[in-house]
Amino acid sequence: IFTPVMTFLFLFLHSLTALADTLESASDINLQAGVFRKSAGYEPVTGTGFASIIADVIQAFLGLLGIIFVILIILAGYHWMTAAGNEEKVTNAKETLRRAVIGLIIVVSAYAITYFVFSNLDSVGGGGTTAS
Repeated sequence: IFTPVMTFLFLFLHSLTALADTLESASDINLQAGVFRKSAGYEPVTGTGFASIIADVIQAFLGLLGIIFVILIILAGYHWMTAAGNEEKVTNAKETLRRAVIGLIIVVSAYAITYFVFSNLDSVGGGGTTAS
């Protein structure tokens, strides 16, 4: 198990350094992320209010959970491929894969719901504007 893990880490770190070489600075990263978000129709929750902070924390937590479930999917696939015909290992890998996919679907749905609620939160609450 040591060799595949080291190979994965080497390839992952190598791809990160290659990616870092292509980006010139942090402002380029922010510019590219902004262009990508606008092209995808994504408008971030803006502001420094309490709701914005809570939305950022929840979305970061859900993003971390999504990464964990993707790692579980990869590990389940690895265990399935290295089961060598052992039915017990294949069954465990299938169960892990099924649970990880269900978890990933739940996390993506929760992220979408959270984004929708917090992006529309300011239009529902009292904005403090008065009619003249």
